[in-house]
Amino acid sequence: MLSERILGSLIRDKGREGRRGFTLPRNDVDDVEFSAIVPKERLRSEKPGLPEVDEPTVVRHYTNLSRKNQAIDTTFYPLGSCTMKHNPRANEVAAANPGFAGLHPLQPEAQVQGALQVMHELQGFLAEISGLPAVSLQPLAGAQGELTSILMVRKFFEEAGDAGRTTVLVPSTAHGTNPATASMVGYGAKEIGVDEHGGVDVEELREAVDETTAALMITNPNTCGVYERNIREISEILHEAGAFLYMDGANMNANLGRMRPAEAGVDIMHYNLHKTFSTPHGGGGPGCGAIAATDVLAPFRPDPVVEREGEEFRFARPQKSIGRVAGFHGNFGPILRAWNYIKMHGPELRDVTDMAVLNANYVRAKLGGTYRIPYNELCKHEVVVQPPEGKKALDIAKGLIDFGYHPPTIYFPLVVKEAMLIEPTETESKETLDDFIGAMLELAETSNEELQAAPTGAPTRRLDETRAARKLKARW
Repeated sequence: MLSERILGSLIRDKGREGRRGFTLPRNDVDDVEFSAIVPKERLRSEKPGLPEVDEPTVVRHYTNLSRKNQAIDTTFYPLGSCTMKHNPRANEVAAANPGFAGLHPLQPEAQVQGALQVMHELQGFLAEISGLPAVSLQPLAGAQGELTSILMVRKFFEEAGDAGRTTVLVPSTAHGTNPATASMVGYGAKEIGVDEHGGVDVEELREAVDETTAALMITNPNTCGVYERNIREISEILHEAGAFLYMDGANMNANLGRMRPAEAGVDIMHYNLHKTFSTPHGGGGPGCGAIAATDVLAPFRPDPVVEREGEEFRFARPQKSIGRVAGFHGNFGPILRAWNYIKMHGPELRDVTDMAVLNANYVRAKLGGTYRIPYNELCKHEVVVQPPEGKKALDIAKGLIDFGYHPPTIYFPLVVKEAMLIEPTETESKETLDDFIGAMLELAETSNEELQAAPTGAPTRRLDETRAARKLKARW
């Protein structure tokens, strides 16, 4: 067993025969009865190869392992495009409530009315925030939310008998999953360039849109941290051609209470509940890529959604649903946390956006002049910078590890050479940002020889990442 090998190799030398941290209760199952349940050939003939250790040794072992990693609970985590913010512990308490955590997805609707009410109310909250009335909570992640959205667009054109729609337009500042989504749905992806402000090149878009265009997938604010100032004009160009405007809402913490996508002409979008609305994320989950759409696209939402009849809540299947995109009803934990987060903030939800934008522009202003700013204008929730001439983004990132910070995203967005994408999020204090800025400025003055040796204080030194990717060893 993998756990035996890991434990045995790491703390075997601390084990002693007979040492215990916990004693199992006496077996009260008769041997005859037990053998009827588990066949003899399935039983162990010898003890597992685990070290015999006391409880403090086990606790210290795993605590020390955790301290070798960097996390939002231990350090500032400015990973651009990821919104690695602090999530209030109150929402973790809500998600752990036994009345919710103990529910089973196959329980009758009459027994889960509280959970259904939470889902129904959250659908309403997300509709209000976006201005788009039709919401589904089923997608399990942002990428699945955008996939669901484009599947709904395709179903719309199929129902309309319009087989000529073959292309989805994707700006070069979009998230990397966007062209992959278009391909998975069966559309071709065509890239649209950026203008001098870091936004979609409207004239290039105008030339690209035709009767084969199904949708444009726009991220707003985009991955340069720039708000798409021409989004209303962009939506009009698409609508005149009979196409849809999809908005990747992964960066909605820069819009809450300040911009409603529907009023900009957006037809369908996804939220990352696990980024914007308080679920710790990373490492693959858990997440929720809830989608919101116009009434035109509402009939194609995934099955099921939650509806209210009088005082009762029930699951319902939209009329022309694309079907399920996940098992059962989605990830309920992130749904519950998001509901609680929005209830806690109420109308002050816009403060989240204001602080995210303020923090990002503070970093931009303090680093500007030493670091190069490719789009030197007010940014939104994140800012992209370039190192001083002669220095590499990778070396600055490795140097930050020695200062105790997780590095920002580097070499993304692709439209900026040596990009460093910094997202301070709305939860960091001015003191934390000042310390981080000080580290960035000091690294800018550090010799390349010293930078290339970093990190020097981490559990491991700089790794051969190219070799690791090509000769991956996924087993212990």
